[in-house]
Amino acid sequence: MDSLIIAAAVVGCALSIVLGLFLFASRRSQDGDQVAALTGRLAQMADSQAAAQARVAEHLQAQERLLAKAMDERLEGFSKRVGEHLTETSTKSHTALTDLRERLAVIDKAQQNLAELSGQMVGLQDILANKQARGAFGEVQLRDLVEAALPPSAYAFQATLKNGRRPDCLLQLPNPPGSIAIDAKFPLESYEALRAAGNDEALLAPARRSFATDLRRHVQDIAARYILPGETAESALLFLPSEAVYAELHANFRGVVEESYKARVWIVSPTTLMATLNTVRAVLKDVRMREQAGIIQGEVGKMMEDVGRLDKRVNNLEAHFEHARRDIQEIRTSSGKILRRGEKIGELELEEAEAEAALEPASPAPAQITTH
Repeated sequence: MDSLIIAAAVVGCALSIVLGLFLFASRRSQDGDQVAALTGRLAQMADSQAAAQARVAEHLQAQERLLAKAMDERLEGFSKRVGEHLTETSTKSHTALTDLRERLAVIDKAQQNLAELSGQMVGLQDILANKQARGAFGEVQLRDLVEAALPPSAYAFQATLKNGRRPDCLLQLPNPPGSIAIDAKFPLESYEALRAAGNDEALLAPARRSFATDLRRHVQDIAARYILPGETAESALLFLPSEAVYAELHANFRGVVEESYKARVWIVSPTTLMATLNTVRAVLKDVRMREQAGIIQGEVGKMMEDVGRLDKRVNNLEAHFEHARRDIQEIRTSSGKILRRGEKIGELELEEAEAEAALEPASPAPAQITTH
Protein backbone atom coordinates (compact mmCIF):
# COMPACT_ATOMS: atom_id res chain seq x y z
CA MET A 1 0.00 0.00 0.00
CA ASP A 2 2.84 2.40 0.70
CA SER A 3 4.23 1.85 -2.80
CA LEU A 4 0.80 2.67 -4.32
CA ILE A 5 0.61 5.95 -2.39
CA ILE A 6 4.12 6.88 -3.52
CA ALA A 7 3.24 6.13 -7.18
CA ALA A 8 0.05 8.22 -6.96
CA ALA A 9 2.00 11.09 -5.48
CA VAL A 10 4.52 10.89 -8.32
CA VAL A 11 1.74 10.92 -10.96
CA GLY A 12 0.03 13.86 -9.21
CA CYS A 13 3.25 15.83 -9.25
CA ALA A 14 3.67 15.07 -12.93
CA LEU A 15 0.11 16.25 -13.68
CA SER A 16 0.65 19.43 -11.67
CA ILE A 17 3.77 20.17 -13.67
CA VAL A 18 1.96 19.53 -16.94
CA LEU A 19 -0.94 21.77 -15.86
CA GLY A 20 1.43 24.56 -14.94
CA LEU A 21 3.08 24.28 -18.29
CA PHE A 22 -0.33 24.38 -19.87
CA LEU A 23 -1.28 27.57 -18.05
CA PHE A 24 2.04 29.09 -18.86
CA ALA A 25 1.62 28.22 -22.51
CA SER A 26 -1.93 29.59 -22.56
CA ARG A 27 -0.74 32.91 -21.27
CA ARG A 28 2.04 33.13 -23.70
CA SER A 29 0.19 31.96 -26.73
CA GLN A 30 -2.48 34.01 -28.43
CA ASP A 31 -3.23 31.48 -31.03
CA GLY A 32 -6.26 29.29 -30.31
CA ASP A 33 -5.04 26.54 -32.58
CA GLN A 34 -1.92 26.15 -30.58
CA VAL A 35 -3.97 26.02 -27.40
CA ALA A 36 -6.20 23.35 -28.86
CA ALA A 37 -3.22 21.34 -30.02
CA LEU A 38 -1.64 21.73 -26.65
CA THR A 39 -4.89 20.69 -25.00
CA GLY A 40 -5.00 17.58 -27.15
CA ARG A 41 -1.46 16.77 -26.28
CA LEU A 42 -2.23 17.30 -22.64
CA ALA A 43 -5.18 14.95 -22.94
CA GLN A 44 -2.98 12.37 -24.61
CA MET A 45 -0.39 12.83 -21.95
CA ALA A 46 -3.05 12.44 -19.27
CA ASP A 47 -4.27 9.25 -20.89
CA SER A 48 -0.74 7.91 -21.19
CA GLN A 49 -0.10 8.92 -17.61
CA ALA A 50 -3.26 7.14 -16.50
CA ALA A 51 -2.21 4.03 -18.43
CA ALA A 52 1.27 4.26 -16.96
CA GLN A 53 -0.22 4.75 -13.54
CA ALA A 54 -2.39 1.65 -14.09
CA ARG A 55 0.63 -0.34 -15.24
CA VAL A 56 2.63 0.92 -12.28
CA ALA A 57 -0.22 0.00 -9.95
CA GLU A 58 -0.42 -3.50 -11.47
CA HIS A 59 3.34 -3.90 -11.22
CA LEU A 60 3.29 -2.68 -7.66
CA GLN A 61 0.46 -5.07 -6.81
CA ALA A 62 2.42 -7.97 -8.37
CA GLN A 63 5.51 -6.95 -6.42
CA GLU A 64 3.42 -6.67 -3.29
CA ARG A 65 2.08 -10.21 -3.81
CA LEU A 66 5.58 -11.55 -4.42
CA LEU A 67 6.85 -9.69 -1.39
CA ALA A 68 3.98 -11.03 0.73
CA LYS A 69 4.67 -14.57 -0.50
CA ALA A 70 8.39 -14.21 0.22
CA MET A 71 7.60 -12.79 3.65
CA ASP A 72 5.24 -15.70 4.35
CA GLU A 73 7.90 -18.21 3.27
CA ARG A 74 10.53 -16.50 5.39
CA LEU A 75 8.19 -16.31 8.37
CA GLU A 76 7.35 -19.99 7.95
CA GLY A 77 11.06 -20.92 7.76
CA PHE A 78 11.82 -18.71 10.73
CA SER A 79 8.96 -20.27 12.70
CA LYS A 80 10.24 -23.73 11.79
CA ARG A 81 13.80 -22.89 12.86
CA VAL A 82 12.52 -21.32 16.05
CA GLY A 83 10.48 -24.46 16.77
CA GLU A 84 13.46 -26.74 16.11
CA HIS A 85 15.67 -24.56 18.28
CA LEU A 86 13.09 -24.60 21.07
CA THR A 87 12.80 -28.40 20.78
CA GLU A 88 16.60 -28.80 20.91
CA THR A 89 16.82 -26.37 23.81
CA SER A 90 14.10 -28.27 25.64
CA THR A 91 15.91 -31.58 25.06
CA LYS A 92 19.22 -30.15 26.28
CA SER A 93 17.50 -28.62 29.28
CA HIS A 94 15.87 -31.95 30.11
CA THR A 95 19.22 -33.76 29.78
CA ALA A 96 20.93 -31.14 31.92
CA LEU A 97 18.23 -31.42 34.57
CA THR A 98 18.53 -35.23 34.52
CA ASP A 99 22.31 -35.00 34.95
CA LEU A 100 21.81 -32.44 37.70
CA ARG A 101 19.39 -34.74 39.53
CA GLU A 102 21.86 -37.64 39.21
CA ARG A 103 24.72 -35.50 40.52
CA LEU A 104 22.56 -34.27 43.37
CA ALA A 105 21.76 -37.91 44.18
CA VAL A 106 25.51 -38.71 44.19
CA ILE A 107 26.14 -35.69 46.41
CA ASP A 108 23.40 -36.81 48.79
CA LYS A 109 24.92 -40.30 48.93
CA ALA A 110 28.37 -38.80 49.56
CA GLN A 111 26.94 -36.69 52.35
CA GLN A 112 25.38 -39.79 53.87
CA ASN A 113 28.74 -41.58 53.63
CA LEU A 114 30.43 -38.60 55.27
CA ALA A 115 27.86 -38.65 58.02
CA GLU A 116 28.42 -42.39 58.54
CA LEU A 117 32.19 -41.88 58.47
CA SER A 118 31.88 -39.10 61.02
CA GLY A 119 29.90 -41.44 63.24
CA GLN A 120 32.55 -44.12 62.78
CA MET A 121 35.30 -41.64 63.67
CA VAL A 122 33.42 -40.70 66.82
CA GLY A 123 33.07 -44.41 67.60
CA LEU A 124 36.81 -44.89 66.95
CA GLN A 125 37.62 -42.04 69.33
CA ASP A 126 35.41 -43.64 71.95
CA ILE A 127 37.20 -46.94 71.41
CA LEU A 128 40.62 -45.36 71.73
CA ALA A 129 39.57 -43.46 74.84
CA ASN A 130 38.80 -46.71 76.69
CA LYS A 131 41.81 -48.83 77.61
CA GLN A 132 40.04 -52.17 77.29
CA ALA A 133 38.34 -51.16 74.05
CA ARG A 134 41.66 -49.80 72.76
CA GLY A 135 43.32 -53.10 73.59
CA ALA A 136 40.56 -54.95 71.74
CA PHE A 137 41.04 -52.64 68.75
CA GLY A 138 44.77 -53.38 68.71
CA GLU A 139 44.07 -57.10 69.02
CA VAL A 140 41.66 -57.01 66.07
CA GLN A 141 44.22 -55.23 63.89
CA LEU A 142 46.92 -57.63 65.06
CA ARG A 143 44.67 -60.61 64.29
CA ASP A 144 43.97 -59.35 60.77
CA LEU A 145 47.67 -58.90 60.02
CA VAL A 146 48.72 -62.27 61.46
CA GLU A 147 45.94 -64.22 59.75
CA ALA A 148 46.75 -62.55 56.42
CA ALA A 149 50.46 -63.41 56.59
CA LEU A 150 50.83 -66.78 58.34
CA PRO A 151 49.23 -70.24 58.16
CA PRO A 152 46.94 -71.21 61.08
CA SER A 153 49.49 -73.64 62.48
CA ALA A 154 52.05 -70.86 62.99
CA TYR A 155 50.23 -68.75 65.62
CA ALA A 156 47.84 -68.85 68.57
CA PHE A 157 45.80 -66.01 70.11
CA GLN A 158 45.49 -65.62 73.87
CA ALA A 159 47.67 -68.70 74.50
CA THR A 160 48.46 -69.33 78.16
CA LEU A 161 52.13 -69.52 79.16
CA LYS A 162 53.54 -71.48 82.10
CA ASN A 163 53.56 -68.34 84.28
CA GLY A 164 49.81 -67.88 83.66
CA ARG A 165 50.25 -64.88 81.36
CA ARG A 166 48.33 -64.70 78.10
CA PRO A 167 49.92 -62.65 75.31
CA ASP A 168 47.68 -61.26 72.60
CA CYS A 169 49.39 -63.48 70.04
CA LEU A 170 52.03 -66.19 70.20
CA LEU A 171 54.04 -66.96 67.07
CA GLN A 172 54.80 -70.67 67.27
CA LEU A 173 58.30 -71.01 65.81
CA PRO A 174 60.64 -73.99 66.17
CA ASN A 175 63.77 -73.82 68.32
CA PRO A 176 65.70 -71.76 67.68
CA PRO A 177 64.42 -69.09 68.14
CA GLY A 178 61.26 -70.48 69.75
CA SER A 179 57.82 -68.97 70.22
CA ILE A 180 57.56 -65.16 70.09
CA ALA A 181 54.91 -63.29 72.13
CA ILE A 182 53.21 -60.14 70.80
CA ASP A 183 51.48 -57.51 72.97
CA ALA A 184 48.98 -55.16 71.25
CA LYS A 185 48.47 -52.48 73.94
CA PHE A 186 49.95 -48.96 73.73
CA PRO A 187 49.99 -45.79 75.91
CA LEU A 188 47.60 -43.57 73.94
CA GLU A 189 46.87 -41.12 76.79
CA SER A 190 50.49 -40.02 77.04
CA TYR A 191 50.72 -39.67 73.26
CA GLU A 192 47.52 -37.57 73.15
CA ALA A 193 48.90 -35.34 75.91
CA LEU A 194 52.12 -34.98 73.91
CA ARG A 195 50.20 -33.93 70.80
CA ALA A 196 48.02 -31.54 72.77
CA ALA A 197 51.12 -29.80 74.17
CA GLY A 198 52.07 -28.61 70.66
CA ASN A 199 54.97 -26.15 70.82
CA ASP A 200 54.29 -24.99 74.38
CA GLU A 201 57.52 -25.79 76.19
CA ALA A 202 55.77 -25.61 79.58
CA LEU A 203 53.51 -28.50 78.57
CA LEU A 204 55.80 -30.26 76.10
CA ALA A 205 58.57 -31.24 78.54
CA PRO A 206 56.34 -33.03 81.09
CA ALA A 207 54.35 -34.66 78.26
CA ARG A 208 57.57 -36.05 76.80
CA ARG A 209 58.67 -37.40 80.18
CA SER A 210 55.28 -39.00 80.79
CA PHE A 211 55.25 -40.61 77.34
CA ALA A 212 58.78 -41.97 77.73
CA THR A 213 58.02 -43.26 81.27
CA ASP A 214 54.88 -45.07 80.15
CA LEU A 215 56.70 -46.70 77.23
CA ARG A 216 59.63 -47.81 79.41
CA ARG A 217 57.23 -49.31 81.95
CA HIS A 218 55.30 -51.09 79.22
CA VAL A 219 58.50 -52.46 77.67
CA GLN A 220 59.69 -53.79 81.04
CA ASP A 221 56.30 -55.41 81.71
CA ILE A 222 56.43 -57.21 78.35
CA ALA A 223 59.99 -58.40 78.97
CA ALA A 224 59.05 -59.75 82.42
CA ARG A 225 55.79 -61.41 81.34
CA TYR A 226 56.44 -62.82 77.89
CA ILE A 227 60.16 -63.68 77.73
CA LEU A 228 60.51 -67.06 79.47
CA PRO A 229 63.73 -69.07 79.04
CA GLY A 230 63.07 -72.54 77.69
CA GLU A 231 59.50 -71.72 76.71
CA THR A 232 59.61 -68.63 74.48
CA ALA A 233 62.19 -66.91 72.36
CA GLU A 234 64.69 -64.50 73.87
CA SER A 235 62.66 -61.55 72.54
CA ALA A 236 59.07 -60.28 72.29
CA LEU A 237 57.15 -57.77 70.16
CA LEU A 238 55.33 -54.61 71.21
CA PHE A 239 52.71 -53.86 68.56
CA LEU A 240 51.68 -50.21 68.09
CA PRO A 241 48.54 -50.12 65.92
CA SER A 242 49.34 -46.53 64.90
CA GLU A 243 51.99 -45.42 62.45
CA ALA A 244 51.89 -41.91 63.97
CA VAL A 245 52.88 -43.17 67.43
CA TYR A 246 55.61 -45.33 65.88
CA ALA A 247 56.99 -42.37 63.89
CA GLU A 248 56.92 -40.07 66.94
CA LEU A 249 58.70 -42.69 69.01
CA HIS A 250 61.55 -43.23 66.53
CA ALA A 251 61.86 -39.54 65.71
CA ASN A 252 62.04 -38.02 69.20
CA PHE A 253 62.53 -40.90 71.69
CA ARG A 254 65.60 -42.76 70.50
CA GLY A 255 66.60 -43.47 74.12
CA VAL A 256 63.40 -45.40 74.74
CA VAL A 257 63.89 -47.36 71.51
CA GLU A 258 67.46 -48.26 72.48
CA GLU A 259 66.28 -49.39 75.93
CA SER A 260 63.69 -51.62 74.25
CA TYR A 261 66.51 -53.14 72.21
CA LYS A 262 68.42 -53.92 75.40
CA ALA A 263 65.30 -55.47 76.93
CA ARG A 264 64.86 -57.51 73.69
CA VAL A 265 61.40 -56.07 73.13
CA TRP A 266 61.07 -55.01 69.50
CA ILE A 267 58.56 -52.19 68.87
CA VAL A 268 56.68 -52.66 65.60
CA SER A 269 53.97 -50.80 63.68
CA PRO A 270 51.47 -52.37 61.25
CA THR A 271 53.93 -51.92 58.38
CA THR A 272 56.99 -53.26 60.19
CA LEU A 273 54.95 -56.07 61.74
CA MET A 274 53.91 -57.21 58.28
CA ALA A 275 57.57 -57.27 57.23
CA THR A 276 58.40 -59.26 60.39
CA LEU A 277 55.58 -61.72 59.70
CA ASN A 278 56.84 -62.19 56.14
CA THR A 279 60.25 -63.01 57.59
CA VAL A 280 58.64 -65.48 60.01
CA ARG A 281 56.80 -67.07 57.09
CA ALA A 282 60.11 -67.45 55.23
CA VAL A 283 61.65 -69.06 58.33
CA LEU A 284 58.73 -71.49 58.63
CA LYS A 285 59.02 -72.30 54.97
CA ASP A 286 62.75 -72.98 55.38
CA VAL A 287 62.04 -75.21 58.39
CA ARG A 288 59.45 -77.16 56.44
CA MET A 289 61.87 -77.49 53.56
CA ARG A 290 64.54 -78.79 55.95
CA GLU A 291 62.06 -81.27 57.41
CA GLN A 292 61.06 -82.39 53.96
CA ALA A 293 64.73 -82.61 52.98
CA GLY A 294 65.36 -84.89 56.03
CA ILE A 295 62.42 -87.06 55.05
CA ILE A 296 63.70 -87.19 51.48
CA GLN A 297 67.19 -88.13 52.68
CA GLY A 298 65.74 -90.88 54.88
CA GLU A 299 63.69 -92.24 52.00
CA VAL A 300 66.74 -92.08 49.73
CA GLY A 301 68.75 -94.06 52.33
CA LYS A 302 66.02 -96.69 52.50
CA MET A 303 65.89 -96.80 48.74
CA MET A 304 69.67 -97.34 48.60
CA GLU A 305 69.29 -100.24 51.06
CA ASP A 306 66.64 -101.70 48.78
CA VAL A 307 68.94 -101.22 45.81
CA GLY A 308 71.75 -103.03 47.70
CA ARG A 309 69.47 -105.95 48.48
CA LEU A 310 68.34 -105.99 44.87
CA ASP A 311 71.95 -106.04 43.69
CA LYS A 312 72.73 -108.93 46.06
CA ARG A 313 69.76 -110.88 44.79
CA VAL A 314 70.74 -110.18 41.21
CA ASN A 315 74.22 -111.52 41.97
CA ASN A 316 72.67 -114.63 43.53
CA LEU A 317 70.44 -115.05 40.50
CA GLU A 318 73.43 -114.58 38.24
CA ALA A 319 75.30 -117.27 40.19
CA HIS A 320 72.30 -119.57 39.81
CA PHE A 321 72.24 -118.82 36.09
CA GLU A 322 75.99 -119.61 35.88
CA HIS A 323 75.52 -122.91 37.74
CA ALA A 324 72.56 -123.76 35.47
CA ARG A 325 74.69 -122.88 32.44
CA ARG A 326 77.44 -125.25 33.62
CA ASP A 327 74.87 -127.99 34.29
CA ILE A 328 73.38 -127.47 30.82
CA GLN A 329 76.86 -127.58 29.31
CA GLU A 330 77.62 -130.85 31.15
CA ILE A 331 74.27 -132.24 30.04
CA ARG A 332 75.08 -131.28 26.45
CA THR A 333 78.48 -132.97 26.80
CA SER A 334 76.86 -136.16 28.11
CA SER A 335 74.19 -136.10 25.39
CA GLY A 336 76.94 -135.62 22.77
CA LYS A 337 78.81 -138.66 24.05
CA ILE A 338 75.59 -140.69 24.04
CA LEU A 339 74.90 -139.65 20.45
CA ARG A 340 78.37 -140.60 19.34
CA ARG A 341 78.13 -144.03 21.04
CA GLY A 342 74.74 -144.57 19.38
CA GLU A 343 76.22 -143.72 16.01
CA LYS A 344 79.05 -146.25 16.57
CA ILE A 345 76.54 -148.94 17.57
CA GLY A 346 74.50 -148.17 14.45
CA GLU A 347 77.59 -148.51 12.26
CA LEU A 348 78.42 -151.95 13.78
CA GLU A 349 74.92 -153.30 13.14
CA LEU A 350 75.04 -152.06 9.55
CA GLU A 351 78.40 -153.82 8.91
CA GLU A 352 77.04 -157.16 10.27
CA ALA A 353 73.97 -156.91 8.03
CA GLU A 354 76.13 -156.31 4.96
CA ALA A 355 78.36 -159.35 5.79
CA GLU A 356 75.34 -161.65 6.12
CA ALA A 357 73.94 -160.45 2.84
CA ALA A 358 77.22 -161.24 1.07
CA LEU A 359 77.25 -164.88 2.33
CA GLU A 360 73.69 -165.75 1.09
CA PRO A 361 73.30 -167.32 -2.60
CA ALA A 362 71.94 -165.16 -5.31
CA SER A 363 68.16 -165.80 -6.03
CA PRO A 364 66.96 -166.40 -9.70
CA ALA A 365 65.55 -163.46 -11.51
CA PRO A 366 61.78 -163.53 -12.07
CA ALA A 367 60.48 -164.67 -15.50
CA GLN A 368 59.27 -162.07 -17.83
CA ILE A 369 55.75 -162.69 -19.26
CA THR A 370 55.07 -161.31 -22.65
CA THR A 371 51.65 -160.78 -24.10
CA HIS A 372 50.66 -160.55 -27.64
